[in-house]
Amino acid sequence: MRIERIEASRHRRGRVLVFLEDGACLKITEQELLDFGLRTGDMLDGGTLERLKSAAGISNVKVTAADLVGKRAMSRHELEKKLTEKGASQAEARYAAEWLEAIGAIDDRDYAALLVRHCGQMGWGPARAREKLREKGVPRELWDEALEELPEAAGEIDVFLAGKLRGRTPDQREKKRLTDALLRRGFAWGDVKAAWHRQGQELSEA
Repeated sequence: MRIERIEASRHRRGRVLVFLEDGACLKITEQELLDFGLRTGDMLDGGTLERLKSAAGISNVKVTAADLVGKRAMSRHELEKKLTEKGASQAEARYAAEWLEAIGAIDDRDYAALLVRHCGQMGWGPARAREKLREKGVPRELWDEALEELPEAAGEIDVFLAGKLRGRTPDQREKKRLTDALLRRGFAWGDVKAAWHRQGQELSEA
């Protein structure tokens, strides 16, 4: 297969377009251009063309992966899922994720800590934080260490109740409403009950 022309992409930096005589256009990176020594007029046999396509596929997935993690932090699981949704094979997605891990661009331990700190800033408790860790695909063995980033539950619940009550004594309806809100935020029943006890109030059942 003869190369009709080669030109840089106008829309994506580092992308090179290789136009073939059959009308096909290969999207490769500058690395493949150098590795294969491609020039206009070159003839590509079937084996070389397949190797070029394979190398270009991996490189393009790596570029997409780098773009994704450059926009926001994410877990390795989440990255691989997004890459496959964009058309990458599972092998290409795994390779790109391994490459980013190797250069330190993604790190599930750091991401887990970051995610839990965000949960703490939102005023969420341990159960809600665990839910987020599960949702984002963080490996289970990293959860306990990450959850240490949460503020103490007792203090967070006390602040929440103080802000809502402002010194008032709540009736049973308001007490239930605030209790339900704290449970939805991911705080344990026992911690919520203890907080009401510190307020001079009691909860008789979950």
